[in-house]
Order: sequence, then structure tokens, then C-alpha cells
Amino acid sequence: MKNIKTLVSDIYQLVEKKDGWFTPELAHSLSEDIAVRLSTHFNEEAQRATLRLSKMGPQCPRALWHSVHTPELQEALPPWAMVKYSFGHVIEALAVTLAKAAGHTVVGEQDELTVDGVQGHRDCVIDGCVVDVKSTSSMGFLKFKDGSIATSDSFGYLDQLDGYLVGSLDDPLVTEKDKAYILAIDKTLGKIVLYEHRLREASIRERISQSKQIVALGIPPQCTCSTVPEGKSGNIRLDTKASYSAYKHCCFPKLRTFIYADGPRYLTHVERVPDVPELRSDGRSTYH
Repeated sequence: MKNIKTLVSDIYQLVEKKDGWFTPELAHSLSEDIAVRLSTHFNEEAQRATLRLSKMGPQCPRALWHSVHTPELQEALPPWAMVKYSFGHVIEALAVTLAKAAGHTVVGEQDELTVDGVQGHRDCVIDGCVVDVKSTSSMGFLKFKDGSIATSDSFGYLDQLDGYLVGSLDDPLVTEKDKAYILAIDKTLGKIVLYEHRLREASIRERISQSKQIVALGIPPQCTCSTVPEGKSGNIRLDTKASYSAYKHCCFPKLRTFIYADGPRYLTHVERVPDVPELRSDGRSTYH
């Protein structure tokens, strides 16, 4: 049995070969995996109104409350975003296939787990270790490469991993009980890195407990989304993390969206109207 520590180097050595390692059987397995992932991605309805291990990272309490009580209010993804996010499913399926082809033992794919009543699905178990596969931007990839994700994990990837490992502690497929891994793939450059994470069991159980208390409230709690100045105009916008929230309009009913060349900016306060198109609630854009 191979050791997970050599996973990345083994994959790199594999893809350098020209000896027919990518067999018809491997191609068929990969195509089936991609088909299932994309079918789920494009066809699934709005997420079930329940807590999930994949959503246990730090987030605004009001957004969390709405995700369970009023999931129909979540912001719909634009078509281009649906296409963009589908790339991740393809890349992640390829990474798992490459791990298998490189001779590593891959089991427990998409097994359902439960931690303190909250369910989730882990990606897989490689060489006895819980592994979550992530496709990332080049900037996000650097956080896994240099280890800074340990102190700068805005989207809760490590909280998610903690949940998967705690939910796998009694699983005989998992032989490594105190650490888990993120296999990160730079979706622009194709580079791969394996990030090792030490289990924080008390932390994830406390996070689950707090999340349960939030969704048990009868009314939405206070919003904690962060805002930052937008240049020197006096305008205020959501910070990067808050801008990704599907419930930002629940947190800020008067939120205004302006379309800049490098993407949308979500302004919570407008002192001076930007000289760019504004996206209206009906989906159309207008100039002021």
C-alpha cells in the first residue's frame, strides 16, 4: 500500500509517461464520475433546508438562518457562474482518477457522514486518510502550498474537513484518525499540492452546536457581514467573503450592485453613484 505523502509526486510521475497508462477502463470510469457530478450540479434543486457539514465554516448568522428557514430567498447564480463552477467538478473527478491510476488506494467516495445530527458527504479516503479535493484559483492554491490556510480560512475549508474526519472516526476504512488532507489543484496552472490538517474535534463540535442554536431562533439574528470602503468616494461595499453570500440581499435589503470591468461590487452605502452600469433587481443593467 502506498503512502499518501507521495501522492502528488506519484501523480506527476504518472502523467509524464507515454506508455498507455490511461486505459479505456480508466477513461470510462472517469467519464461516469464526471457525468454523475455534472448531472447533480446542473439538475439539483435548491439545497435542502438543513444544516450540512459543508457549510460549517464561519459565516454570517443571519445568512445561516435564512439558508435553513427561507432557502427560496437565496440569490440565483448567473449562467456563467454555473458553467464556471462545473469546471471544479471535472477537475476534482480527474484528480481522484489520477490518484487511483498512480497506484493509491481510493475508497469511501461520497460516503454519507453524520456528526452531532448534521450530515455531509466526504470526497474520499486515500491510503486510509480522509481527503477533500479542492480546485482553486492560483491565489487560493498558494494558501495550501505555503500553509497560510491554517490562519486565513475565510470559507471554512478546514472546518469542513474537521467535520468529515470526526464523522469518519469509527469508519474502518480510515486508519489515520488525527489528521486529514486537502488535495488542492490549481485550475489555471494544473499544479497540485497535498495539505495536511490536524483534527480540531472540539472546535467543529462547538461550531455545530452554535449553528444549531442560530437556526433554532424564531427570527433572523443580527448580520455580521463585513464591509469596506470603496475607494475614496465615501461608498461602502461588502468585503470579498460577504459578496459571495447567497443571502446578502437578506442581510442588506437596500444593497445595490454595480458592474465594474473586473466584476460586480455590492454597495451597502452610496455616497457617489459610480460611473458604471447598475444591475437592477429585474436583472437588467442601467446607466445613471
